[in-house]
Amino acid sequence: MKHNLQVTLILIGLYLLAQYIGLFVTSVYLEKTLPFDIERPELDETYSFLQIFVAILIVTFLVMFIVKYEVGIVWKILFFISIWYTVMLSLSSFLIPNLALVLGLVAGYFKVFQKNIVVNNLIELFVYGGLAALFVPILTLVSISLLLVLISIYDMIAVWKTKHMVKMAKFQTKEGIFPGFMIPYGKDRVAILGGGDVGFPLIFAGVVYSVYGLLALVVPVMVAVSLFLLFYFGEKSKYYPAMPFLSIGCFVGFGLVRFLSVVF
Repeated sequence: MKHNLQVTLILIGLYLLAQYIGLFVTSVYLEKTLPFDIERPELDETYSFLQIFVAILIVTFLVMFIVKYEVGIVWKILFFISIWYTVMLSLSSFLIPNLALVLGLVAGYFKVFQKNIVVNNLIELFVYGGLAALFVPILTLVSISLLLVLISIYDMIAVWKTKHMVKMAKFQTKEGIFPGFMIPYGKDRVAILGGGDVGFPLIFAGVVYSVYGLLALVVPVMVAVSLFLLFYFGEKSKYYPAMPFLSIGCFVGFGLVRFLSVVF
């Protein structure tokens, strides 16, 4: 088992909580516009999965540049902006935008400059709803499915072949501003779940929600099962590409949603 059972269950609990908070945020923004007249990215529906994938590659190369030259200050600035922006979007779904903006800035400060794991994980719960608010309304089930396939293939290459994803994770953990959930335990051990492993399944679940409504709540459960199996059969001190396993959970969950939609 990659981590002990208690840590594994805490990590999965955080994952599920982030998913359902994100789905709530998504449900709100399917009915209203983004705050401060923010515009969503303009994507071609046919090739949106490729456009997003290319954007991910560009961001990855930028982070690799930062890792190679150890330009920690640049990473901190970019991380601060991303936390502020996404948390602001999430909180604006149920708070007045100006208050959400201020709280987003506070969240960014704590994530970058404070080392309190509890507070950092709490802030992380509200990051992914902001991402979903941006992308769910402009994606289709076909485009998000194709994106998951591309991301899964890339994740396997980045972890098992080039290993640059491992280098990035180590650098981010060292800097103390890892994008994702992080639980220190035991002697110098840390359980982590990367931001992409939370964000992409949430966007998939959000798109399913936009079509099938509350039945989409099944999707995060099936992904959580996949995550548990990955941790259960994973070996200690080894890095695994999570997205292939989580994508399977997404597709199994979608199949169950389709079945339930027919039955009910």
